[in-house]
Amino acid sequence: MSLRHVVNVVGLLLVVVAIAMALSTAVALWYGDGDALGLALSTVISAAVGFVAYRLTRFRDDIGSKEGYGIVAFAWSTIGVFGALPYLLTGSLGSIPAAVFESISGFTTTGATVFSDIESLPRGVLFWRSITQWLGGMGIIVLVIAVLPYLGVGGMQLFRAEVPGPTTERLRPRITQTAKLLWFVYLGLTTAQVVLYLFGGLSLYDAVNHAFTTLATGGFSTKNASIAAFDSAYVHYVTIVFMYLAGVNFALHFRAVSGRPPYLREPEWRFYTGLILASSLAIALVNLTSGSYGWGLGELERAGRDALFQVVSIVTTTGYITADYELWAPGAVALILALMLTGGMAGSTGGGIKSIRILLILKHMGIQIRRHLHPRGIFLASVGGRKVKEEIMDDVLGFVLLYGMLAVAGIVGLALLGVDAYTSIGAVLSSLGNIGPGVGEVGAVDNYGWMSGGELGLLTLLMLVGRLELYTVVLLFHPEMWTRTGRTARSGLR
Repeated sequence: MSLRHVVNVVGLLLVVVAIAMALSTAVALWYGDGDALGLALSTVISAAVGFVAYRLTRFRDDIGSKEGYGIVAFAWSTIGVFGALPYLLTGSLGSIPAAVFESISGFTTTGATVFSDIESLPRGVLFWRSITQWLGGMGIIVLVIAVLPYLGVGGMQLFRAEVPGPTTERLRPRITQTAKLLWFVYLGLTTAQVVLYLFGGLSLYDAVNHAFTTLATGGFSTKNASIAAFDSAYVHYVTIVFMYLAGVNFALHFRAVSGRPPYLREPEWRFYTGLILASSLAIALVNLTSGSYGWGLGELERAGRDALFQVVSIVTTTGYITADYELWAPGAVALILALMLTGGMAGSTGGGIKSIRILLILKHMGIQIRRHLHPRGIFLASVGGRKVKEEIMDDVLGFVLLYGMLAVAGIVGLALLGVDAYTSIGAVLSSLGNIGPGVGEVGAVDNYGWMSGGELGLLTLLMLVGRLELYTVVLLFHPEMWTRTGRTARSGLR
């Protein structure tokens, strides 16, 4: 792996992060909450380090697969560290592990927070929290690919390493064009949500912040009570719609905008939508029959709305809340916990295992059952009439196995650090799936501020691993990533 390539692109990304910090500084100056100086210092430090790193390590050759994985892993780690500066330099947080946790939680769109009183934070810092999620949602590296064609064919290596899902799809022959189109759709949906929020009575500040964190499926809010602070069915339904859209493959949105609505023909979309509707109905019925809600017309609507909101929020890994789901019937809580293992569609801004992998696993299970009935038969999984290649199925099975192993290791590790088992399960599934709220002491109305530095460090790593689809980070620990052979050996950091 060429460290020169890694340092160069990481430096460039720090400059992009510094621009976002500068926007937050402008917001801080506008509101005058006293956080402008800390944000300005963070901007200068990030821009200076990034610019120097970029200028000293320019290269002309292409980026290989090792460099692609290395750049993405180190870039997200680095921007997470520098993204902690605004929290530290404004005095919002005094602990480095907590500040890095909050920063990584933002960029990975997890939405877990260490803050207990969000509304006491200055508005420049709150805007910084939101914009980190918006950048991390579509992917800051995808943004760089869109605006900087100098990456050439190496841009595809970065695209594959950052964009979630078992396969990556090009909307145009050139990867830079694909990246531009994805960001175009992303920006368009964000703008539409801001406008609809304004019609619902939200201030421009709250509308922009919540649109940023909804389309990113991040879940950071400017309110302690999250979306529940806006006691408006209109605001709740607008949020549900855009969380749902954010969990859909953005390539499908682009085709829809182009006049070719492809949703109904896409098996993953049908599975994703069906899962949400079935789960919402099941939770609403469980809550109604258990007495969590009454049977009046208004209560029926509220039970259905809360169930739909929380299911969409968990499946898309947004993490917003309109109700404390831990107060629901045990069956409803158990289903919420199970939904933390799903995730949105591949190519969306959602985290988790992804709907297409769940669908393929179910099809694979069906094939194995049929093979026991017909030992000499030859069966291949198909999705939408297309046969699934064996290497893709192997990748899916390996991913799910690795996901489960990392989840178990994280739960055990957190328990060894002193966290109770129930909370450990919720915290690890939430962090690895980039969801935010969990169960137990990190439930819907709780936060992570009570955890020690070691506990926060473990969950920070899991958030990063989950956002980068496991392999990108895990490969850094493989010795072959660091061998210097062929062109890689000759183009290393000099």
